[in-house]
Amino acid sequence: MKRRSLGIAAGACVLLAACGYRLLPLTTAAEEPLVVGTANSLTHLDPAGGYDSGSWALYSNIYQSLLTFDPGATVPRPDAAESCGFTGLLTTYRCKVRDDLTFSNGHPVTAAAVKHSFDRVLEIRDPLGPAPLFANLRSVEANGPFVTFHLATADATWPSKIATPAGSIVDPAEFPRDGLRTRRTFPGSGPYLLTSYEKGVRVGLVPNPAYKGAVAKEGKPVEIRYYPTSQEVEKAWNAREIDVAHAGLTSATLASLENGGDPDARLSVGESTVGRYLVLNTRPAHRPLGRVAARGAVAALVDRGRLAEAVFKDTVSPLYSLVPRGVPGHGTDFYDVYPESDPEWAARRLRDAGVSTPVRVTLGHQVGSAAVEARALKAQLERKGLFQVELVEEPDWVRYQERYKSGEFDAYVLQWSPDFPDPDTFVQPLVGSGNTLHNGYASAEIDRSIEATQRFVDRDRSVESFRAIQRVVAKDVPLVPLWQKKTYVVTRPAVTGGHYLVADDSGVWRLWELGRQR
Repeated sequence: MKRRSLGIAAGACVLLAACGYRLLPLTTAAEEPLVVGTANSLTHLDPAGGYDSGSWALYSNIYQSLLTFDPGATVPRPDAAESCGFTGLLTTYRCKVRDDLTFSNGHPVTAAAVKHSFDRVLEIRDPLGPAPLFANLRSVEANGPFVTFHLATADATWPSKIATPAGSIVDPAEFPRDGLRTRRTFPGSGPYLLTSYEKGVRVGLVPNPAYKGAVAKEGKPVEIRYYPTSQEVEKAWNAREIDVAHAGLTSATLASLENGGDPDARLSVGESTVGRYLVLNTRPAHRPLGRVAARGAVAALVDRGRLAEAVFKDTVSPLYSLVPRGVPGHGTDFYDVYPESDPEWAARRLRDAGVSTPVRVTLGHQVGSAAVEARALKAQLERKGLFQVELVEEPDWVRYQERYKSGEFDAYVLQWSPDFPDPDTFVQPLVGSGNTLHNGYASAEIDRSIEATQRFVDRDRSVESFRAIQRVVAKDVPLVPLWQKKTYVVTRPAVTGGHYLVADDSGVWRLWELGRQR
């Protein structure tokens, strides 16, 4: 695989017949793109159809939201909006849209476009989309340059939610209200223009000369290459086919790089709050994990330290709560309630509840290191003959989401990246009613607590409620926290700005910060 220059002359308009794209006129000379390799998959280019880190990484570059986050910030600031704020109570939020913005097809960005963008997320309600994030949204009103959000209950986190890529603004003339876009072009108003797209293979991006918003720096052309596993990213890195490896290299290689193992690599490491969870299907009792005793036994059998050391070479650390370390409200509830890797305790729990063994379960997982992890979990759960685990591998990310959301697996492994810097992002989407895990779990007690947390503009006042929620989660066991990872970005020595791609809990992938030393 060779790097490909974007051979676009200034002022030209080029038709890419193979991809079905017509590129917009550009004012800068052609420049060889920086090539980023990643094992994060892209679900869909339509923001109503993707609620995963791989998709959101791209949305934050080709679309705009009303608000956005600066690096390391916990409070968003205007991007497509001129100003935003609550009006009176925390149930009405109003933004004034800038009057100088256009989509890449020349159409204006308006308050009506903002309303359309939110309305279609909720109307389409794609099972892989971000509708659960907007569960509290009752209606959207557009009046001149103003867009007003009416919420069902008070929600101090609403500004952060609309600052995520779920709030990406799309053109009503191009994106239908009642279905995902099927054409192969995706006009936006973000810092980059999408110039090419091969599904599951690559995406081409160039700076958007018409962009106006919070990003002050003009980026370089970028090509993103998608790989099915970290092992494939590593092969591309070793073959010098990519300039940047993001969410890609194997744990053994990352551990070696942390010890200075490659002078041809520049390593950026961040203490992220990305969590990994074993999600358990809690649907009615005829399912093997429908009884809380069986789920509690799973929690007592997992050996997190062994996973971290043997599978991930200590590039991750054990996690014992729904909310990861570094986020307000983090606890140690699974450590407090369940023993670590204790088959005897698990056997008593099953026996006392009258659960016959072995409990037969299916465990869904993906490929690469996820398959190694799944085999380790299988071995841990099958000790003393307590469980019999059938591993079900699904290499395709979109299909994996479809299968676990349909309830096909008794258990599955999922990594969760924060949507915005607040504990709510680990609670409402994962254990609130209508959550994105689709594991049948709901708790009126948790829903009441979530509503209580969202009333506080001073987020420190919500911490005790979040801790109470996590105690309920440890009791009900709809999931088992496994580990928390660091974020690694590896670049060639001549590449600058790689540290800006390290996760900061905002969901923004700052490709415009990448450059080359002269």
